[in-house]
Amino acid sequence: MTAQIWLSRTGATPRRTQQWWVLTSRTIVPALQSGEVLTSILAPAAFTASFYLPLKTIMTFTGTGFSSYAQFMMPLVILQAAAFTAVSAAFRAASDAVAGLNRRFGSMPIGALIPTSARLCGNVFRLVIALAAALICGHVIGFRFHLGTARTIEFLLFSVLVGMALILAADVIGTVSRSPETTAQALVLPPLIFGMLSTGLAPADQFPSWIRPFVRNQPVSQWAEALRALAGDRWPHGDPVSIPLMTPPIVWAIAILVICLGFSIRLGKGRS
Repeated sequence: MTAQIWLSRTGATPRRTQQWWVLTSRTIVPALQSGEVLTSILAPAAFTASFYLPLKTIMTFTGTGFSSYAQFMMPLVILQAAAFTAVSAAFRAASDAVAGLNRRFGSMPIGALIPTSARLCGNVFRLVIALAAALICGHVIGFRFHLGTARTIEFLLFSVLVGMALILAADVIGTVSRSPETTAQALVLPPLIFGMLSTGLAPADQFPSWIRPFVRNQPVSQWAEALRALAGDRWPHGDPVSIPLMTPPIVWAIAILVICLGFSIRLGKGRS
């Protein structure tokens, strides 16, 4: 508060862009120096190997409706890479909260959402690296884009949108929990559970009938179906991009993003 009064008297108004850049650099530079970015590269490779190698023969025999299992499975690798980035985001937000940085930011002339937006941008930086690594791994096992440049860009943008929704949700959870270890441990299981009980690894009709409605309609399945449609496949395989197919996945992602943004605003105002 004293700093705010001094700034108002001297006319030295802090620039929000400078504040954002300084706090964003605080999350990016250490990740580059400590080798944390390497984890964002290795994790998608581990996901690709652990999903593709054990299941390729089985799923090729049982059938997925796609020309190859790589074309069917890769959307789940993309989503798991985004979820892994989100877990790291939650750990970072909880670390800031338990270290008292949020209280310090609240007593300084910093915009209420500047710390959150800076963490979000730093995490999106890691997300983009993880998505690039996942696509490279997918290319190695045979995943391809078949619908041209426009659909490929839409695929990438939708992947980033889903990743941002997961990251912001994890950031809110980490900020509220104030326990880095507990938060990281608690957020490891949901991506695995939702990933295994989804159409990311197998079609819905290969699950028991009593759980198919959940498998078919949960967000991971919806996102995987959207990514498959945007990536396309060799004719006559794959599903065409359509409004009925794309609406539920987009609604899921935007709803999570808007709800978590509201919580972030409330938390930011509470700190201020």
